[in-house]
Amino acid sequence: MTTIFDAIPEASQAYVKGLLTPLPIAVKITRKRLSKHGDYRKRMDGKHEITLNETENPYRFLITLIHEIAHYIAFEAHGFQIKPHGREWKQVYKDLMMPLLHPEVFPDALLPFLAKHFKNPKAATDTDFHLVRALNRFDLNPDKTYIFELNLGEAFVLPNERKFIRGQQRRKRFECVEISTQKKYLVSPHAAVQRLDRNVEKTMEN
Repeated sequence: MTTIFDAIPEASQAYVKGLLTPLPIAVKITRKRLSKHGDYRKRMDGKHEITLNETENPYRFLITLIHEIAHYIAFEAHGFQIKPHGREWKQVYKDLMMPLLHPEVFPDALLPFLAKHFKNPKAATDTDFHLVRALNRFDLNPDKTYIFELNLGEAFVLPNERKFIRGQQRRKRFECVEISTQKKYLVSPHAAVQRLDRNVEKTMEN
């Protein structure tokens, strides 16, 4: 069974273990979700839980794990009235990541993008498209297409086989029309998609 330490770069394992050992957080790996890479929540019973998508990319997994640990630390230090991705969280996130930003943990090809990103970290790494592209090189399937790479009006299919037309971006997500139902949905910018033949789009318009 894969553990979180199997899923992160070997050179980061001691550091992460040192972070997590004193914290009352359960960390679980779950099946891939289209809407997010991970999340942190305080459950109704008062216990703290982080869930992370399974992934073959250890660098993306590590970044997501630190992102969620930062939520716990920021909320514990400042209370749940702070903004989830406000200045308190950003400072904690930066402080936790800085010891990891060196060549023993991340490849040289990633470090410049990470250094730029962590000057002012965003709520989701996937809104930093340059960093996303750099991280994609270390996927088992580096030729994946993401919805933000599609043109307006381009047809695509999600892994669940539902087919859409890409619409305008609404803040972070893309408003897309499902071809079979004509219903509009908001799709995450980091959703991996497969391009469809342009004839699909023409069929929908006729």
